[in-house]
Amino acid sequence: MKNYYRVMLGRGSKYAKDCFAGNFIGTDFDPLQDLTGQLLDDWRAFNRTFIPVVLKLYPGTTKVAAGLACGALWTVSKGINKGDMVLCPDGESHYHVGEVSGDYFYLPQGVLPHRRPVQWHDETINRADMSETLKKSTGASVTVCKITSYQDEIEQLLGGIAPPPPIPIEERVEDLAAFTLEKHLEDFLVQNWAQTDLGKEYDIYTVDGEHVGQQYPTDTGPLDILAISKDKQTLLVVELKRGCASDVVVGQILRYMGYVKEELAEPGQQVKGAIIALEDDLKIRRALSVSPNIAFYRYQVTFKLVKA
Repeated sequence: MKNYYRVMLGRGSKYAKDCFAGNFIGTDFDPLQDLTGQLLDDWRAFNRTFIPVVLKLYPGTTKVAAGLACGALWTVSKGINKGDMVLCPDGESHYHVGEVSGDYFYLPQGVLPHRRPVQWHDETINRADMSETLKKSTGASVTVCKITSYQDEIEQLLGGIAPPPPIPIEERVEDLAAFTLEKHLEDFLVQNWAQTDLGKEYDIYTVDGEHVGQQYPTDTGPLDILAISKDKQTLLVVELKRGCASDVVVGQILRYMGYVKEELAEPGQQVKGAIIALEDDLKIRRALSVSPNIAFYRYQVTFKLVKA
């Protein structure tokens, strides 16, 4: 199966022109050494080997930041297969599209020394032509993200076919306010985090000023939000559920919390969870009654018409 990835070519796409001219993608994360033969098939094993190396090279770096860097290094160098497609922004509102054509190689004297060869297509994609959901996915602050679920739209855009205009909201839902909030619940929460009860105690995890805590990758899928208490003693896993949450979400958030505890938490840090949904039921209340480290929050929708 062919997969699609959005790959950043340096902060702010500053190495994009070099990559397009040289037919490659790459990363410059430490360790700056040839990783041939060290790119294990399991990214978790790779992280366990190299996170301590990064932490030793850069004292004061957190496991969260080191894990993100090592994960991106592994994905670009090993996780992306030959034949997979990459979309890379040029910093000027267009995405160049290419097919990964070879295995990892290391070029110490070049920019982004951990490299993969790429055959770039002549066609580019204008960000303005993307659907809102694809814009959001390709605009993530992380170095690399998987966007295979948008394959059909990407292929259409490459063929010069713009996505169809959205069906008017009033034709799809009765409650405009509920639809608007639920569709953008995660973005709304992130943008208004400081005004929430959680925001009084926690900050969304940031590295170099970027919200890396949104859609943070784990070995069981990306968690919605990773936050840290203002005293740095607690990591908080936030799981968002649009509509009514079932007891299944408790098992899901516990898996995320287990990953954070085992792979990311610093010595002495505790891990807590928070589920945010429109409604709960008896089953989830029973499950949460024996999960004291997980809090439940309901979100509310309010909508008023004011006559002018």
